[in-house]
Amino acid sequence: MKHIYAFEEIRDYENYHDIIQRFSKRLNDYQLILEKEYFLLDKPKGIVWTSVEAATTIFSDLPIPAFTNKDTIYISPDLTGWRKLFIRQLEGKDLPSIQRFYEQLSENHILTILGHELTHHSDLFLDEFEDEREDSIWFEEGMCEYLPRKLLLTDKEFDEISAIEKELVGVFTGEYGNRSIDEFGSNSYTASLSSIMFDYWRSFLSVKYLVEDCFQNDVNLVFEEYHKWDKEGRKLSLTEHFGLNKISI
Repeated sequence: MKHIYAFEEIRDYENYHDIIQRFSKRLNDYQLILEKEYFLLDKPKGIVWTSVEAATTIFSDLPIPAFTNKDTIYISPDLTGWRKLFIRQLEGKDLPSIQRFYEQLSENHILTILGHELTHHSDLFLDEFEDEREDSIWFEEGMCEYLPRKLLLTDKEFDEISAIEKELVGVFTGEYGNRSIDEFGSNSYTASLSSIMFDYWRSFLSVKYLVEDCFQNDVNLVFEEYHKWDKEGRKLSLTEHFGLNKISI
């Protein structure tokens, strides 16, 4: 992949150079795993490294400074900016332990966001990434959260973010929990940040439950069942097929 640097000042590039190099090396290792085990065939053409402001106001109007546009990943390596965004998603609620977690968020967690964007390119997903996706968007988004976290975080970090997001789902269920996970993104990116992230939290936790509680920690078995659902004609929603409609995540 090509690496493109889109910063307004040369000093910004200099400030982020080291973290970009660390991310690039570890992403390459993660890419090799995806190619070997998770059918990553058509890789993105490049990564555009940029600022939080440029990612959310120039390259897109999304509130999250990491996304894929066609064959290119855009992401900000600004750890401080990411920490502020994750604190903002709490909407001022009194959650001191969670706020402290995000105030001290490690580089590893930002690396998993980059890994999330790369994972979208796996050909194991049934629907084309750029096309309208129906019925299973939560599965793809949840798996794109789960795999890089499982493979790039330490066990302690993985358990910690899982617990944090489970607590956040509990906190925000009263506001957003009346919609099914099958409606992932139905509020669109004009909704509040917490509403957007609520869908990601639930999707990650749903995939984690499937992998670890239903399919013996075998991600490939989960994908096999997902493909079986498709081959059988998608007679039920994917949540119903997996039985997730009968449990509370």
